[in-house]
Parts: sequence; C-alpha cells; structure tokens
Amino acid sequence: MQSLLRWSVENSTPSTGSQPTTTNKLDPGIIDHILGKPDAQLMKEALTKGLDETQAEDDRLQALDDLEMLVQNIDNANDLKKLGIWQPLHNLLQSSNTSDPLKMQTLWIIGTALQNNPAAQLAYLDLDPLPALLKSLSPTSSSAETRSRALYALSGLLKLNAAAVQQMGVVGGWSALRMCLEDSEIRVRRKSTFLLNTLLLPSSPSQLNLQPDMTLPTSETAPPTVHANSHASMLSDPSSVSTSALTVAAIQYRTEGEGGSLLDALISALVEPVPFGVDGEMEKDAEFQENVVKILYTFATSCNGAFSAVQKRSLREFLGGITTVQGEENLNFGLTSGEWEELSGAVRS
Repeated sequence: MQSLLRWSVENSTPSTGSQPTTTNKLDPGIIDHILGKPDAQLMKEALTKGLDETQAEDDRLQALDDLEMLVQNIDNANDLKKLGIWQPLHNLLQSSNTSDPLKMQTLWIIGTALQNNPAAQLAYLDLDPLPALLKSLSPTSSSAETRSRALYALSGLLKLNAAAVQQMGVVGGWSALRMCLEDSEIRVRRKSTFLLNTLLLPSSPSQLNLQPDMTLPTSETAPPTVHANSHASMLSDPSSVSTSALTVAAIQYRTEGEGGSLLDALISALVEPVPFGVDGEMEKDAEFQENVVKILYTFATSCNGAFSAVQKRSLREFLGGITTVQGEENLNFGLTSGEWEELSGAVRS
C-alpha cells in the first residue's frame, strides 16, 4: 500500500507549474495486488506447484485444491485445453510416483472441469482417459475416497457423451462398474448405480442443461447457428448426447466368465447384496437399493427393456416380499405408487 501511495504522489499532476515530463511505471506486482492475478495465471501457477515433486505434499495438495476451485468456473474449465493443462493433469493421474491423496485431488479437478461441459469432455477424451479412470476404481490400488472421486470424474466424462460411452465396452468399463456393485465402500456402490441410471435415461432437449439462449434443433425447426462455446458439439450433433441405447445394450450383454449380464448383477445386488463396510458388518443400504430399483424401472419403462424369466422370478419374490411385509406404508424405493405398479407389471408380465 505504501508503494501505491508513493507512486500516486510521484505521478500526480501538481496544481501549478509545468506538467511532469516523465512518468514512473507502476510495479506489476502492485497491479496484481490491487486487481488480482488473472485466473489463467493462477491456474498455471497452481498446476506448476501441484506437479513439483520438490514441494511438500501438503503444499501440492493445496495448490491442486486451488486449481479445482478455479475450474468450477466453466470458462476456466474450457481454458484447460488452451493453457495446455489437460495433459499434465492426466500424466499426474497416471504416474506411479503420484500418491493416493494427490491422485484423489487430481480426479476431483478432472471431475469438476467435466461437469455439464461437452467442450471439456471432448478435450479430455482426446487423451484416451478411460483406462486411467477405470484403474482408479480398483480397491487394490486406490483408497475408498479415491475410488469415490474416480466415479465422480468418470460420471463427468460419460454423462451426455455417447462417444465416451461407446468406448466403455472396448476398455472393460462395464465390467469395472459391475465390480463397483460389490465395493466395500457404500459410496462407490451408490455412485456407480446413480451413474448407470443417468446413462440409461433417454435424452431430450428439455432434459439437457443448456445455456438459456440455446436450443437443440428438432424436426420442426431449422438447425441453429452454432457458435464456438461449451455446448457447440451438443448443438451441432444432438445424437452425440444419447447414451441410452448404448447403455441398454451394455447391461444386457452377457460376458463370458462373469456369470451373467450387468443387469443380472444389478438384480443380485438388490436381492442378495454383498455386505459392505470395513469388516463387512453392514448388509443393506436404502439409497443403494433405491438407485438399483430406479435403474430397473428406467430399463423396463423408459427403455422398453424386457426381463428374462429368471430375472422376473427373482424380482417377483423380492418385490412381493417387500409389499407383503410393509403393505401400504411401503416407500416403494423412491418410486411413486404409479411407477411401482409399472415396474411390478413389467415383472409379472
């Protein structure tokens, strides 16, 4: 502040006398102090510190936390590509020298930058990130918190992104999600099922999180002018957001050696859940059960899916038992009474 006052006095115009012939330039550091550094510079500085292995880990984590806060702004998230930050971030995630806490914080940055941002999704997808994200779901290499963050990042990449969902089958992504249904950390089970239901839901213009002045073209309207922005790819190719058909096919596909399809695994997780917790002391979780039931409802109604005879028998026994025990007070796992009847009808048919 004293430097600013000194500069002001030295460069002020006197009330009398001649005009000053020279002007001292204000120190850029003072300008930064007054106005603050541009976000782009803050992002690069945070990344540099986060990558610096000579720094204390706590300082690196704080720098990465600062970067995550900055990319909550969609414009800053879009600047990750222009600033060349995506590749170093992905390298940090993949490096064998990266500790679990650093990996967790890196996944947090990635997931935040990808949320509802097709431009960021495409930029990150160019780096073939799915193998690294899926590896982070493994209990043998990642802590429970890191696995939870990995699902956050995976969800950000896959939602309304048909190109990424299409790659899931190639890299074993559906098998990885199947393993998440038996994870000892219940948050991982909850997030994996929530993600599956999101991918199953058919997309329509009214469901998309577009900016206020954006609309998707329909058969009755001419394609709008597409400007360069976060949702340009979504506007120019509406089919690029459709993940439902791909997910329906994936959950019905029977993989050799896995004992059935992903849909079979979901039904088994509902009917006979594997105990969870550090010592396997917990048996049921209401939120997880609701998520699975919503998947089954979406599959049967919105996607016109059909259960096999074996699947129907398992579900009839489970749903019938719930109704008999709880009667009218049954909460129907988050479904309305009408939705419950629709699901029950699909199981009985």
